[in-house]
Amino acid sequence: MAGSTDNRPPGAGHGGPAVPPPLWLLAELTYRCPLHCVFCYNPTRYASTGAELSTAQWVDVMRQARALGAAQLGFSGGEPLLRDDLEELVREARGLGFYTNLITSGVGLSPARARRLKDAGLDHVQLSFQDSTRELNDFLSHTRTFELKQQVARTIKEHDWPMVLNCVLHRHNLPHVGAIIEMALALQAEYLELANAQYYGWAWLNRDQLMPTREQLREAEAVVQSWRERIGSRCRLLFVVPDYFEERPKACMNGWGSVFLSIAPDGLAMPCHNARDLPGLSLPHVGEHGIADIWQRSQAFNAYRGEDWMREPCRSCDERHKDFGGCRCQAFLLTGDAAATDPVCAKSPAHGQIVELVRSAPARRHIPLVFRSDAHSRALG
Repeated sequence: MAGSTDNRPPGAGHGGPAVPPPLWLLAELTYRCPLHCVFCYNPTRYASTGAELSTAQWVDVMRQARALGAAQLGFSGGEPLLRDDLEELVREARGLGFYTNLITSGVGLSPARARRLKDAGLDHVQLSFQDSTRELNDFLSHTRTFELKQQVARTIKEHDWPMVLNCVLHRHNLPHVGAIIEMALALQAEYLELANAQYYGWAWLNRDQLMPTREQLREAEAVVQSWRERIGSRCRLLFVVPDYFEERPKACMNGWGSVFLSIAPDGLAMPCHNARDLPGLSLPHVGEHGIADIWQRSQAFNAYRGEDWMREPCRSCDERHKDFGGCRCQAFLLTGDAAATDPVCAKSPAHGQIVELVRSAPARRHIPLVFRSDAHSRALG
């Protein structure tokens, strides 16, 4: 993994200000997945990506990232349990001093595999559900996995892992948010992340079918707040509102090239897991460039780092230090320009597009859902 990405912008390297190290390494081990979720954040054209990194390549990535200063490591996908070398990678990460997190659908986490991962040093598990009911959970993932997920949740507790349950919310399951919380409590989750769908990847294709009404969101948020008051610290409830219903953008990835280093299954290094779809980025490959060089000096990681790239109204906005101009992927999808102000922001000239999309979504709900699959991915490619 040698080479140099010396197409650096002014100020990056050559005596310019030092770039703080990444804190979080996201290892997307594979795009393979047994589920077919309609809101999957993986790229819609994942079937056309290259071969997965080998065990030795992932170990090299982890060693370099840890030497650079990364402290937390997420094993993600697709479904990371489909990698036969997961235990070996967890063991290596533990030896390097990472805090490790497995982000999983639960498919493949048998009691025997859980014991091997525990012995290897895995610190934490995040388990996804699609709903609190068998019918909707299995429909949205296009699989029969509800009972399996229940068993996996029990397995996680039996191995004394801290457990986060994650449930992506949208108009189909928002009315069930109280029942989802009850399920999380019954499964003894320490955290429940109720993350409303954001419209990237497969959720972008299914946006109108997934988009809730403002009334649905208000009702669901009130239910969540009521449960917070009832249960206190027993389970922390995180409720993430969909961007389209806000008037200020989120600080996407805590700032481009600031905290997160994502490595795709085929070895492309990205500032966020959707950066593959942005035009004009020269995404470096870990087989050709060192991790420190990628993080500090590559064109892709410096493209929207800091504030110099910003245009008005971001450039003079008092909130630019908080939101960093919003999400570059969202800006591109909605305006065709990745450097534009995120249209979620009420100050954006394109904010009216968001307002109209939310208003008019019900008229387009006759469009069939597109389930994630290899066949659909190849067709989209």
